[in-house]
Amino acid sequence: MPRTEIRELGKPIAQTISTVVGSFKSVVTKRINILRNAPGTPVWQRNFYDHIIRNEASMQRIHNYVQTNPSLWRSDQLHPDVSSKW
Repeated sequence: MPRTEIRELGKPIAQTISTVVGSFKSVVTKRINILRNAPGTPVWQRNFYDHIIRNEASMQRIHNYVQTNPSLWRSDQLHPDVSSKW
């Protein structure tokens, strides 16, 4: 029987996708902002979207999204305007 985790408000649960992604984003944000001398500047959009890849077609759609999405960032209204910081 799996152990039930008790979640305290605002405290991450170890070894969850949310905690891993949050930790990654935190470390990368700090490094990026050091490199561009812009402490506290947003780097990421809020949240993330997880999806179970169930077949080859789904994997190909996600692969295409990952490959093409960066070229669309500047036209994304939710993307932070960092052009003056680079």
